[in-house]
Amino acid sequence: MSAPRRRGGPPDVTPYLVLAGLSALVVVACSIWGAALLAHSLDRGSRAPSDNPVAYFVRVITGQVPWPGTTAAALLAVELVVLACAGALLGRWWWRRDSRRTRVDVAAKHLAHRRDLEPFSREGAAATAERLGARTSSPGVRVGRVVGTGREFFGSWEDMQVDIWGPRTGKTTSRAIPAILEAPGAVLVTSNKRDVVDATRLPRQNAGDVWVFDPQNVVGEEPTWWWNPLSYVTDVDRATRMAAVFSAYSRDPGAKTDSYFDPEGEALLSWMLLAAAEANEPITTIYRWLSDVTEATPVDILDRAGHALPAEHVQGVINMPDKQRGGIYGTARKSVGCLVNPAVTRWVTPDPQRPNRPQFAPSAFARQGGTLYSLSREGRGTAGPLVTGLTVATIEAAEEYATTSPSGRLPVPMIGVLDEAANVCRWKDLPDLYSHYGSRGIVLMTILQSWAQGVEVWGEHGMPKLWSAANVRVYGGGVSDPRFLGDLVQLVGEYEPTTYSTTVQSGRGQHSRSTSASTRQEKILEVADLFAMPRGRALVLPSGAPPVLVRTLPWQSGEHADAVRASLRAYAPPTEIAQHELTAVPDDER
Repeated sequence: MSAPRRRGGPPDVTPYLVLAGLSALVVVACSIWGAALLAHSLDRGSRAPSDNPVAYFVRVITGQVPWPGTTAAALLAVELVVLACAGALLGRWWWRRDSRRTRVDVAAKHLAHRRDLEPFSREGAAATAERLGARTSSPGVRVGRVVGTGREFFGSWEDMQVDIWGPRTGKTTSRAIPAILEAPGAVLVTSNKRDVVDATRLPRQNAGDVWVFDPQNVVGEEPTWWWNPLSYVTDVDRATRMAAVFSAYSRDPGAKTDSYFDPEGEALLSWMLLAAAEANEPITTIYRWLSDVTEATPVDILDRAGHALPAEHVQGVINMPDKQRGGIYGTARKSVGCLVNPAVTRWVTPDPQRPNRPQFAPSAFARQGGTLYSLSREGRGTAGPLVTGLTVATIEAAEEYATTSPSGRLPVPMIGVLDEAANVCRWKDLPDLYSHYGSRGIVLMTILQSWAQGVEVWGEHGMPKLWSAANVRVYGGGVSDPRFLGDLVQLVGEYEPTTYSTTVQSGRGQHSRSTSASTRQEKILEVADLFAMPRGRALVLPSGAPPVLVRTLPWQSGEHADAVRASLRAYAPPTEIAQHELTAVPDDER
C-alpha cells in the first residue's frame, strides 16, 4: 500500500489525550495566574500571586488562597475570550491548510528532504548562475513550490528539462507561460495552439522584437517578415540535416520505413537543397525539380559549385530505371509536400510586391534576443518541417554564438519551450544534442503529452536517451500508460511504514495489554496514485537528488497575472479569455 493510500498509525490515542489535557490545564493555570497578577497591578490592595502559575492555580482551586475578586474575574473572562478567538483563528487556518492538501501530499514526507534540494533552491540556483557567469536577474527556470516546505524549486541555467503532462493538466499555464515570462533573454517557442502566444506576446514585447511564424494560420498572423530555410544550408552537412528534418514528416509517427527508398529519397533531397542554396533559388524550386525526374539543372549547379559527388549522385538517380527513379523522386517530393501550399510558402519565399519585407536571421536573433513563436498544426499539409527547420537553425545559431563567447556559453541564457514537440518539432537529433546545449547556456524544455509520443518520434532508444539527458524531469499527471507510470514508481522508491498491533490478555481476574511495532517495505507512490495525480501537483525527478512533489505555479496566481491578462485582452479571441482564467488553476488557487 502506498503512502497516500495508507491509513495507519497507533491505535492507542491515550498519550495524545493526556498531552492535550495537560496542555489545557497549563493554559487555564496561566490564565488564572495572569488575571490575578493583572488585578494586583491595578489594585495594590489585592494579594499578589506567587511566582509559580501552576502552584498558584492549585492553591486557588483547593481554597488555600482566596480569589482576588471581581476585577480578576473580569480580566480572566477577557483572557478566555481572547484565547477562544485565537483558537478559532488557529483552527480556521489549520482547516484551510488541511483543505488545500491533496491525496498525494502525504507522500511528500517520504521524498527528498530539504538538504537534498539545496542545489535546486533559489539560493542554490543563484549560486550556479554566478558560477556560470550568467547575466540574469532570475536564478533559473522555476518549476514549482516543494510540498511540505513551500520552498521554490528551480532548474538552473545548465539544467535541461523534459515534461510529460497529459491533456488538460495545466502544462501551458503552469510551465510554458511562466517560463516564457521569466526568461532573461531570447526565447524560442513551438506550439500547435495560440494560447501561449496570446498570453505572453505583450509582456515579451518589452524584451525585444517578437516574431510569430504562423504558416498555417494558427493565430491569424500576416507574413510581415519571412525566413529563408536555404540560408541555413551552407554546406553538405547542413544540407543533410535539413533534409532529415523534412523527411521526418514524410511518414506518420511510428510507421515503418523502407530500407531503400527512404534513405535514397532523403539523400536526393539533401542535394536538391544544396543546389537550390548554391543557386540562390527560392525553396519552392526544389519541388519543381523533384516533379521532373529528368531535370538536370541541379546537377549543373552542384558541379559548378564544386560538389562533384553530390552532382554524380543526382545524375545517377536520373539515370536509374523508371520505376526505381520514380520511387526515389516520389519519396523526396513527399517530404516537401508542404511547399505546394502558397499560404505556407509566402512565409519562406521573398515577395516581389514587398521587396523590403524583413528577413529573419537566426544569428542576429541569437545575439540581440527577442521572442520567436513557431506555430503549426499536425496532420496532412503540416508546416512542421518548416517549424522544425527554423527551430534547428535558431538553436544552432545560438550555439555558434556561444562558442565565440569567453566562457563558451551564451552571456544571457536562451530558453527554448518546445511545447507539443512530438507534433510540431520532430527533431531527430534532439536526444543526442540535449545535454550539450545545457553547457552552452541554451536551456530547452521539451513538453510531451505521453511517453509514447516521444517513442513515436525518437524511437525506443531515443526517448530514454532524451529523458536521461535531462536534469529536471517533470510529470504533471494525466497519463494512463502503466509501463511509464510503473517506471516512475520504481524511481520514486519505497519507505518503511510502522504498523502497530495491540494484544490484550485476560484471565484469573488479571488483564495485560501490550503494543508492538513492525516495519516493512512499501511503495511511496503506486501507479494508481500517479494516474490520479490531482491538478496543481507535479512529480519532479531531478538529477542528483531524490524525487520531490511540488505544487505548480500557474500564471493566474503569479506576479505576471496582470500582464498576461492584458496580453489576452489585446490578442486572444473573447471566447478564449475566460477559458484561460480557469484552465489548470488548482481549486486552492481559485
